[in-house]
Amino acid sequence: METVALKGTLTAAHIDAFRQIVGEAYVLLDEESRNDYGHDETEHLLFPPEVVLRPRTAEEISAVMKICNQHRIPVTPRGAGTGLSGGALPHLGGVLISTDRMNSILNIDERNLQVITEPGVITEVLQNAVKEKGLFYPPDPSSRGSCFIGGNIAENSGGPKAVKYGVVKDYVLNLQVVLPNGEIIWTGANVLKNSTGYNLTQLVVGSEGTLGIVTKIVLKLIPLPKYDLLMLVPFQSLEKAGEAVSAIFRAGFTPSALELVEIDALKIVSKFVDSAAVPVTEDTAAHLIIEVDGNHLDTLMMEMEAISTLLTEYEAGEVYFADDAQQKAELWKLRRRVAEAVKVDGYTVEEDTVVPRAELPALIRGVKQLGQQYDFKAVCYGHAGDGNLHIRIKKEGIANSADDPQLIQGIKALFELVHQLGGTISGEHGIGLIQKSYIDIVFNQHQLNIMRGIKKTFDPNNILNAGKIFDL
Repeated sequence: METVALKGTLTAAHIDAFRQIVGEAYVLLDEESRNDYGHDETEHLLFPPEVVLRPRTAEEISAVMKICNQHRIPVTPRGAGTGLSGGALPHLGGVLISTDRMNSILNIDERNLQVITEPGVITEVLQNAVKEKGLFYPPDPSSRGSCFIGGNIAENSGGPKAVKYGVVKDYVLNLQVVLPNGEIIWTGANVLKNSTGYNLTQLVVGSEGTLGIVTKIVLKLIPLPKYDLLMLVPFQSLEKAGEAVSAIFRAGFTPSALELVEIDALKIVSKFVDSAAVPVTEDTAAHLIIEVDGNHLDTLMMEMEAISTLLTEYEAGEVYFADDAQQKAELWKLRRRVAEAVKVDGYTVEEDTVVPRAELPALIRGVKQLGQQYDFKAVCYGHAGDGNLHIRIKKEGIANSADDPQLIQGIKALFELVHQLGGTISGEHGIGLIQKSYIDIVFNQHQLNIMRGIKKTFDPNNILNAGKIFDL
């Protein structure tokens, strides 16, 4: 399969034109800058672009794209570089367009419960800005303190709150997008209902920067819940923890977060952040972090008591209730730093599997069996309430998932198991560069050809993030 129709050569004349468009200070050619923008959080991979551009407006991106499209120069859009599937890696060289200067919240519309933002705004900054006005933007990835809202759009991010409130796609109303040919369009309207033609907004969400570069975003907001309660529940069996997840929902409860952390991952992150907030005992295999939120404290307390009683049927240990905001923050800090901690500890390969939540025990059991069969260690954690399990893999001497034939076979077997369980191979991290060789496990050629046709319609010269998700 071809990756680009014809890769053009970047010349000094192109560089001069870029300087005229974005300003000389925002055209980066030095090796250090190119290396900085040539990696993200995907394993240990580095693909420096030939040049980094840091535009400030959609019009500047448009002018750059017109040049690149005309001369068949590969372009890779990039947000904060927190991705885990290689979606922002410029593996073809060419031009990298960073949105880090497009970092303004343009308007918070309290009357209509909407916010208009640029893509380079950090997700937590956006959340805090609307929170000050009593509003709530629920999508809540673990990297919220550093990831950009534009990257969240590209990957259709979720996070802990998705179990109750949904993922990014459920809050995007309209997008301004620069197409690969440089045209600037809006994909929809700033309304809650829209059945006018094809839904281009939702097509762009989750497209991993392969169809266009998002330059403005209109998001739906909701009122901020007044209260939240958090508890930590230990289990002697990882599978029993998985069984308990489905039981909570079958009993009629919808937590605002329901996270699973395997004990090995918890030990690593507790040491990494120097925290003793969670007691670690030899008979504990995993913990569930369970949060409920709402506007009536008495109701929430009754829900927590009922959930804790239910969990005794699944061999749960003594329940720990977070008494105040500081304890809640400490527990969430541990959960949010798990990925970083286990990667430093050598678990460099992360798979983002998702299955129907009742199948979590089978997935967990299968992961452990595959680790023995293919000679790797694995720790599990993630958004158990969604059936979205992050599986971190360590194999001695192997830093990247494409460097070992046995590990490749193990990952393929894992994804085949996920598919057999009715799941899919990515819940929120995307396919990007490193998962695309497995995509035919979940899609047949007819399905992939439909996607390729969409890509060709948006990007006939195949210059924008080419070679991601699939090859043409």
